[in-house]
Amino acid sequence: MLNARQYLFFLTFLIAFAPMVFSFGVKEKNKEPITVIQVTGTVRLTGNANFPELIISGSEKTWVVVKEEMGKLRDLQHRTVTVEGEETVTELFFANGLSAGLRRELRNIRLIAVLQ
Repeated sequence: MLNARQYLFFLTFLIAFAPMVFSFGVKEKNKEPITVIQVTGTVRLTGNANFPELIISGSEKTWVVVKEEMGKLRDLQHRTVTVEGEETVTELFFANGLSAGLRRELRNIRLIAVLQ
């Protein structure tokens, strides 16, 4: 059982820190349905040694290649390719709930052409 001092401390702790808990990315990522698309763009490796990401930079959009598919395009860095794959679009949010933009991921990639 809590005595009055412990109860007061616990209540103060809840009141002070509860709002902070709700500001840490409460909104879930909204995933749109998977669609099959054809993409043309330059293959680039970003990130760092621990968290590399292979991306395809098109003229207007950028797609992140999922880790399982990176081996198919890793040797084509800095070249322009055309691929077909399943696109998943996820809306990202900052901790305060504002939109941080869209993350477009490609999976089940099939290489169609290497242009450069």
